Amino acid sequence: MKMNRGISLKLFLALIVGFLAVGSASAQNATDEDRDKTKTKQAQAVSKEVYERIQKAQEMVDEKNYSGALKTLNNLYNPDKLTEYEQANVLNYIGFVYYNMDDTKNAIRTYEKMLAIPTLEPQQAKQTTFTLAQLLTMEEQYQRALNTLDKWFTLETNPAPEPFILRAQVLYNLNRYKEMVSPIENAMRVARERDKPVKEDWYGLLNFAYFQQENYAKVRDIQKILLQNWPKARYWKSLAGAFTELGEDEKLIYAYDAAHTQGMLVKDTEFVTMAQLYLQAEVPYKAATLLEEKMNAGIVPKSEKNYRLLSQAWMLAMEDEKSIPALQAAAGLSTNGDLDQRLANAYLNVGNYAECVKSANNAARKGGLKNPDNLQISRGMCLYNLRRYSDAKSAFREAAKTPRSARTSAQWIKVIDADVERNRQIKLAEEAARKKRQELDAKKAESARV
Repeated sequence: MKMNRGISLKLFLALIVGFLAVGSASAQNATDEDRDKTKTKQAQAVSKEVYERIQKAQEMVDEKNYSGALKTLNNLYNPDKLTEYEQANVLNYIGFVYYNMDDTKNAIRTYEKMLAIPTLEPQQAKQTTFTLAQLLTMEEQYQRALNTLDKWFTLETNPAPEPFILRAQVLYNLNRYKEMVSPIENAMRVARERDKPVKEDWYGLLNFAYFQQENYAKVRDIQKILLQNWPKARYWKSLAGAFTELGEDEKLIYAYDAAHTQGMLVKDTEFVTMAQLYLQAEVPYKAATLLEEKMNAGIVPKSEKNYRLLSQAWMLAMEDEKSIPALQAAAGLSTNGDLDQRLANAYLNVGNYAECVKSANNAARKGGLKNPDNLQISRGMCLYNLRRYSDAKSAFREAAKTPRSARTSAQWIKVIDADVERNRQIKLAEEAARKKRQELDAKKAESARV
């Protein structure tokens, strides 16, 4: 997590403003007795010469002549000639110039030297310590940054939210995820107390900390807050993931459905997952219409797997006619006979018996079936409806080789035999009636001749 240069810049500038004061003539001409009384006060002022040279460096910085400003300040810095207060101000500005030159390492060294000054003002020490913590973070010296930041917290009695967040970011980079929670929650508390907004990325950081601890209940609750205030697709997905981890599968569909309703699903896998969730929730019609729409639009690939899912959705929705095109496409892409078997069953359900037999034959030819006996039963039923009784009996005899299908096959063979016998009796009766009509017609014709 990188630091924001703008934040550091403000702090650097804050260190400059208000610290540069020129000693008055009266202070310079004070008596020995007065000097003792004003010793501390004079220590907090800079000479006119020092002030002017710092101002000159400032003008160079404004012109982005950083090397010139640095040379001016380095020539000015002489601990033997400057008071400790003047040293602090010069070092502070040298650090600022290094920062603008993107020379963070030298900026760090400069501020460390500044913090070593015994009489450094408490406010300067506090601000410089925080700046140093930021610079160390930028240099990825996270443990030193944490130590420096902790020292700053001992100096600052009323910290704003941002330093707490900085501490959490440093802990993140040290992989100390559990410890991140307290500073983030402190930042949120302080923000609320000061009527400041709690930022989205703070919740994101807190979410990460809880996720690393596998505290999915907290992750779920944070995602709900994020969705209420900053609705985004990734938060719906994270919420769905939390529901899954918590075993709250019944709530999973609501997260996806809300994201879909708001147009936040864009990937093919997301729509396929949505369709699967509809099936789990026993709303197969929605699953089928969603899949078909996205496949026709070219968003979801027209693969065997997706065609299989589409056909399953239509069949569960009791829409056998609509399932057939998907099954045809899926079967055409598969080297396994399973989908042809399903297609045969679909044709059986809609009464297209000829196509049912073709699909059943294709399934048997491809093989790889989990339940070949069921295929033979479906094939036998279609052959029966085509009145191809001999072929139908052969199919049922084949199915009967599997014990679980023996009884069903035997019943169907009885039905066929009964139909054959009934048809034979009908045919005999029709033949007898035909002969009887012929005899009657012959007698009428003979009577007419007499």
